[in-house]
Amino acid sequence: MAANSASARVRKLTYAALCLAIAMALPFVTGQIPEIGSMLCPMHIPALLCGFLCGGLWGMAVGFVSPLLRGLLFGMPPLFPTGVAMAFELAVYGAAAGWLYRRLPRKRGVIFAALLLAMIAGRIVWGIVHIVIAGVTGVEFTWAAFLGGAVTTALPGILLQLVLIPALVVAMERAGLVPDR
Repeated sequence: MAANSASARVRKLTYAALCLAIAMALPFVTGQIPEIGSMLCPMHIPALLCGFLCGGLWGMAVGFVSPLLRGLLFGMPPLFPTGVAMAFELAVYGAAAGWLYRRLPRKRGVIFAALLLAMIAGRIVWGIVHIVIAGVTGVEFTWAAFLGGAVTTALPGILLQLVLIPALVVAMERAGLVPDR
């Protein structure tokens, strides 16, 4: 039993490191298409995937660290306010996806439900962080800015996540690659 537990911990650590590496690299791929690159929300995918594969704590850690680390290493996203807001948003994505996936009943559509709820929670937190930043800096953050940033501009990325994440998680489950649920 201890060997299985250690093996699962190593697998989760490995998956988390892989998700962090993907979060660093994927924006380079989508950035080659400037018109839609940022709209695809490439850093969101690894944070969500990490939550599903490794659990909420790992998902939260990878989600929080990835935009800050990428901002420090490559200058994108800019650390303030974008990187800070994204850090909290992606942390909630990873935490909520992992927590919901493990606690919702094992029924058809649970992956999609956990994903959708995690995405909503993350976007709400993104808006709250922007409101706090606006209060501190004196910059206005309106309802229109929230809808534009969290929904309208991100719509291609939202659709991509709703298709890609469940497909990847199901494929990894079928292959026996998800450490535990």
